[in-house]
Amino acid sequence: MTTETLNNCYNTFNIVRSCKEDIMSKVYFASARALKWKYDDSMPGKLERLLKEFNLSKCFEPDEWVAVKTHWGSEGAHRIVRPIFLRKVVDALKALGAKPFVTDTVRIKGLDYLEVANQNGINHLSVGAPVVLADGLYGNDNIMVKAGEILGEVAIASVIHDVPAMVVCSHVKGHIQAGYAGAIKNVAMGGVSSRHRTCGWKCGRGAMHTTGEGMLTWDKTKCELCYQCMEICPLDVINFVNDELQWNGNECWRCGRCERVCQSRGLSLPGDAARFMRSLAEAAKAVLSTFKARKVMYVNFLTEIQPECDCMPVADVPVIQDQGILISDDIVAVEQASIDMLLKSPPLPQAATDEKRIIQGDDILFKLSEKPYHIQIEESEKLGLGTKKYELVTL
Repeated sequence: MTTETLNNCYNTFNIVRSCKEDIMSKVYFASARALKWKYDDSMPGKLERLLKEFNLSKCFEPDEWVAVKTHWGSEGAHRIVRPIFLRKVVDALKALGAKPFVTDTVRIKGLDYLEVANQNGINHLSVGAPVVLADGLYGNDNIMVKAGEILGEVAIASVIHDVPAMVVCSHVKGHIQAGYAGAIKNVAMGGVSSRHRTCGWKCGRGAMHTTGEGMLTWDKTKCELCYQCMEICPLDVINFVNDELQWNGNECWRCGRCERVCQSRGLSLPGDAARFMRSLAEAAKAVLSTFKARKVMYVNFLTEIQPECDCMPVADVPVIQDQGILISDDIVAVEQASIDMLLKSPPLPQAATDEKRIIQGDDILFKLSEKPYHIQIEESEKLGLGTKKYELVTL
C-alpha cells in the first residue's frame, strides 16, 4: 500500500476499519512545565515549536482562508484559550501565506457575544486576524447538512461550511452534560448553529441537548426563586411573574443552561446522556464532512482545566494541574490522548474535587459529572473520524 493510498484511506470519512487497524496517529505534545529560564521553554514558545514540528504546510496553502475555531467564553468565564495562544496559531498560518480569521458561532445574542470576545481579550488587535461570527449576528446564517440517524440534518454555520480549512483550538475541561469537553464538542456544538430560519432549534444545537419537543418542566415545589435560570438565559425567554415561571418555548434555543444552573433541580429538559454523546459525534462528522481530507488540525490546550463549560457565567478553579498542549490532524487521537493525560493526573485540592471526594486513581471526569463521556470518543471512531490509537511525540 502506497503512502498516498494509506493517507486517503485514513482521512476519508466512513473509513473501512480493516484499512486502519494498524495505523497509529501522531499526537504532538509539549508540557506546561517550564524547566529553564528561556522563552523557548515557555508555553507560547513551546506552541511555536509544536506548530513547526507539526508542519502546517501539509494541511494549509498560501492565500488559503483558514478558520481558527475557538470558544470566546462568557461574561465571567475567563478560562478560555488565551489570546496569546491564538495569536501564535495565527502568526504561524500567516508565515505560510495563509489568511486566517478567528471564529465561533453565536452562543448568546450576536452583538453581545462580540463584546464578550473583546472583554476576554479576543479582538483583531490581540490575535492578529479578523474576529468573525461564523453564522452571522443573528445566528441563523447556516446551511443544512446530513448528519445521521439521531440528528437527521443539522444547520452548519455558513462560514465553517464554506471555508476550505480550519484549526480547531479547544480549551480542554470537564462539562456537566458532556463529562469531557475538547475538540469533538468544540466542533459539534461550535460548528452547528443554535437555530435554522425555518426549522428552528430542532435543526440546531438544541437537537443534541434535548429530545422530542424539548419542553421545559418547572417543579414549583423545588424552586427556590434564586432566578439563576432567568439571569443565564441568552434570549431572555424565562421570566417570573408573581413567583410563577413563564417560558417562551417558541423562541427558546434549548441550550439547556437554565437546567444546568438550577441547583435545586426544579427545572428539567427531556434528554438522554448516551444519546447526547452519540449526537456529538454525529454533529462533528457533519461539520467535518464539509472539508476535504487533511484540511483540519486540532490544538488541545490542557490548561486551567475547570469542571464546567466556558458557556457558563463563572469559571471555577481548576481541578487538574495544567498539562500542556496537544496537536494532531486526528480528532479522535487528540481527544484520547487528552483524556489519558487527564486521568493520569492527580486531582487538585480546594476545588470541586473536594466536594466529590475525588482521589488519585479515580476517573475524575466521570466523578465530576457522572456522564458517560467516553461514548463521544468511541462513537467518533466508529463513524470514521479517526482512531484512538496514537503515538505521542513529545517536544
